Amino acid sequence: MMEIRETAQARPQNELRGSELKDHPQDNVQVPPMVVVADDDGEHRLLLSRLLRKAGFRVSLAQDGASLMKLLAANQPDLVLLDLMLPDDDGLVLCRRIRDTSDIPIIMLTALGQGTYKVAGLEMGADDYVAKPFDPDELLARIRAVLRRIRGQSGTTVSVQARRGYRFDGWTIDASKRQLKSPDQVLITLTSAEFDLLVAFVEHPQTILTREHLVELSRGRGSDGFDRSVDILVSRLRRKIEPNAKEPRIIKTIRSGGYLFAPDVGPLGPI
Repeated sequence: MMEIRETAQARPQNELRGSELKDHPQDNVQVPPMVVVADDDGEHRLLLSRLLRKAGFRVSLAQDGASLMKLLAANQPDLVLLDLMLPDDDGLVLCRRIRDTSDIPIIMLTALGQGTYKVAGLEMGADDYVAKPFDPDELLARIRAVLRRIRGQSGTTVSVQARRGYRFDGWTIDASKRQLKSPDQVLITLTSAEFDLLVAFVEHPQTILTREHLVELSRGRGSDGFDRSVDILVSRLRRKIEPNAKEPRIIKTIRSGGYLFAPDVGPLGPI
């Protein structure tokens, strides 16, 4: 059985940050985020459930792919912790199936920490990955980071422009709603990682950005990232915004340099 490495105590429930709570639409109160844990190991599910509940999250558990899909159909969770190896379905296939219909954040859990599996998870649409055995504090930090990104709540000051949005080549980004619309006003589904990377590009147009700089801009200083993760996200973005992803003209590759966002970028204006 895969163990969770013991470290410092998780933050008690009453210390869950206000920025991590969300409004309840019916009674106008804030409720903790819901995390779905999909793992076939019963003891491991229990350990994760205790860790997350102690940190202030609501938790639902799934032992296989079928129960996970039923949970997602019946609820609106805020994040999925998805084990790569489930008894009835491959975690990568499940990740793609979820991503085809939803932009819910997904963090892959895997004992197969090699780069090839990380790359495969990102290519299927995962937002992050954590290798087993993992540090509980690291896992909680990654969950909180993804939730902050999806809600646009980084620890830094957000400019008025960033709260509004941007225009480029007929495309519009509504930063407050975290939405991207095509020139013909079709809403384009982006994962949280894809959206954050796109915002990093439009906030630094016509500037060569290294992969390391893009990781810092889109995920925060000190984030764990590797070159291929940025390349994969860029490839996913290109398939969604480029007329021809094989001959990109919006996000250009700079040999030995990184990437450059080529279009002129303007403000979206008041929302």
